[in-house]
This record gives sequence, C-alpha cells and structure tokens, in this order.
Amino acid sequence: MNEATIDPSNLLCHLEDILDSDPHIDEVGFIHPMQFAAFNEEDHSGSGTHLTDEITRKPVRDSSSHTFFWHSKHKLGISTIVLLPLYRAAKDAFLDAYKGYRMLRDSQLKKDESLENSALTCLPSLLDTMEKEVMRHSKALLLLSCDFGTAWNARKLIVSRKLLSPMFTDELLLSALVLSYSPKSERAWSHRRWVIKMIAGKSANMQEIVERESELVKTLAENSKMNYRAWSHRCWLVSYMSDSQVLLELQSSRDWAGLHVADNSCFHYRSRLLLRMIENLRHNNDSDGFSGAEFHQKWKEELDWVGMLIKRYVGREALWLHRRFLSLVWMKHLAIDDQCGFIKDEITLSQSSTIIPDNDYGDYQAQATYSATYIMWLAKQMPMSFGVELRKSSHYEALKLFAGNVGKSCLWDSTTSIIEICDDR
Repeated sequence: MNEATIDPSNLLCHLEDILDSDPHIDEVGFIHPMQFAAFNEEDHSGSGTHLTDEITRKPVRDSSSHTFFWHSKHKLGISTIVLLPLYRAAKDAFLDAYKGYRMLRDSQLKKDESLENSALTCLPSLLDTMEKEVMRHSKALLLLSCDFGTAWNARKLIVSRKLLSPMFTDELLLSALVLSYSPKSERAWSHRRWVIKMIAGKSANMQEIVERESELVKTLAENSKMNYRAWSHRCWLVSYMSDSQVLLELQSSRDWAGLHVADNSCFHYRSRLLLRMIENLRHNNDSDGFSGAEFHQKWKEELDWVGMLIKRYVGREALWLHRRFLSLVWMKHLAIDDQCGFIKDEITLSQSSTIIPDNDYGDYQAQATYSATYIMWLAKQMPMSFGVELRKSSHYEALKLFAGNVGKSCLWDSTTSIIEICDDR
C-alpha cells in the first residue's frame, strides 16, 4: 500500500472522532500493520471493541482492507503505516484553525471599525467554534508529535482565556496520554506543571492532585528507567505537599529506591523530601507538623538504611552521593548531637568498604574508590576531631596502602590529600 491510496483528511476525522467518543483514553501506541490481525482476533472473540466501523459510517480501510485504528478499554492503537500522512493532515488542520482563531481574536480585541455590526455580534460564537477546532486538531497533532510547541502553547492560550475546571482536567488527561508513549517528553511535563500552577490555590482537592501526580511518576518510572524528567517533576511537587504527605512519600518511595539503587533521581527525590521537612520545621509552628525529634529520627533511619544498602549493593555511586547529602544535613542541622558516634560510624563504614576481596570483581574496586572519595570529602568538611579519630583508626593505614595501590589514577591526589590533612591535624 502506498500513501496515494490514503485519504489523510478522512484518517484525521476518524482519529478525532475516536478521541471525542472516549475522553478517558489513557494509553496510546503505534502498531505495525501485521499486528492488527492479533488485535482483530480479540475483537471477534468478544474481549475487545473494534471501533473502525462503529464510529464512522465509512470504515477507514484501503483496497486491501487494512485497518488503521484499534480502540478498546480506553486504549488506542494507530497503525504505523499512516503516521506520516496523518501527521501532515493534523498539522495543516491545526495551523489553519489556529490562524483563523488568532485573526478572529485580534478582530474582537481591536473592534475593527471596518466590520459590520452584525459581524461583530457573531464574533463570540465564531471564536467559540474556532477554539473547539483548535483544541480538537491540536490534541490529535500532539498525539502524533508530542514536541510540537505551538500546539501546546495554543492550548495554554485558550485554557487561560476560559479558566474552566473541566478544561484543566482535560489538559492533565492529555499530557498523561502523551506521556504513556513518550514518558520523557519535556513539553508534556512542562504543560502539567503549568496546569497545576493554574489550579493551585483554587482547587479544594490539591492534595489529591499531588497524590495522583506522584503515583503517575512512579508508574512511568517503572516503565522508563532513569527518567530524570519524571523525577524532576516529582521533586517539584514536594513544594505542594503537606507534612503528612511528605512523611508518606518518604516511606512509600523507600521500597522503590531499595530496588533501584543505581537510579540517582530517586535518591535526589528523597533528599528533596528531607529538605522539605527542614523547611517546614523552620516555618511551621502548628501542632499538626512534625517535631525536631521526629526529623532526627527520620534522618537516622535514612542514614542506617543507606549504610545497609551500601554494604549489600557494592559499587553503587548513587548510594554514596546520598550519604554525602545526609552527612551535610548532619553537619548543618544535627552536629550538636553525638559527634563522636557519627565520626566513628562513618570511619567504620569506609573501612569496611575499602576491602577488596576479589580483584576480578570490578564493583569492589569501585566501592573502594567511592569510599575513599567520600572520606576525603568528609575530612575537608569536618572539624579537626575527625582527622584525629581517623589517624587513631586502622583505616588510616589502609588508606595509605590504597593510595599506593591506586598509583597514578584519578584518586591519587584525592587520597593523598586526605592523608596530608589528617597528618596536619
């Protein structure tokens, strides 16, 4: 089949009819033509719903009876064979509608004297019609090209003009639909943040929205590893969380982080939650908030948990970076409590981590490298007592030996510098 046999306008109309008929579609995918046979078997067995013939009186097929769309249980499949003509049709339809909408809007704003009174009277209804066309065509276009910035901006313009709650809900649904097949789309994540900013302070169920957003990120993170944009969105949400939600998120994200110890984004999210607790302690004097003792307990639990992960999962840099953050928190906010205990614990952890039982296992070498780098960094941050304690420990001699074994590697200067610091002290 070639593109000449396809009617792009008919395809676009059909796709938009499907989207209008089911506003709760939550997943879209692009299907190879050969895969439609398997989907059609489901339809004939009664477990699916084949809407190609139901939505339009004229089914969208070519002379070889190709099927172009599949729709069932709020899932939408689009044949890859029609993506290019469908995109071109959606783009042309959107740009034409958007151009017409802007011309009408400018005419209304300027109250052009050249227009007759009857034409001015009809402008509001014409604007509403054009707005619906822009929203309809932009939705189809964004499903085919999620980074089409003009389409996202056109939707923002219309939604900000109307300021209707259902429209905000529709925008969240659309961006979630785009993220179902493009979970790292910066445009879609940015659009979600814009919507949330618009409804913040105006919605009575803001906490419920935050919960749904956090769950969305968790789902997408499972399907798309190392999704920095998704986790950045979740970090941004922390500023809208209540004290109870911060504690709940800290607890609920722990299991996920424990199973994805190489994903630094999740540990960065946990860092943001702990920082939010510190911010709330400074500014929140309500009885519903948590106390300083509760925060100290949460910090201690986090420190012990990360130490356990470091011993269990050898050579994972994200764990050492998170421990570095926890040490900074201790130095800035908790250093008045048990300084000797903290110093000894860190030296003990580093000492156990620099043991390399198997040179053929590269992760042990990485573990020793991260451990020595961490202790070097900590020695520069801590008071003189740290250097004294380090020199007293057997770990000090191990660090010297490690520096000699490393030779001319990048750690030579780092490990040597810590020895010089400790000798000076």
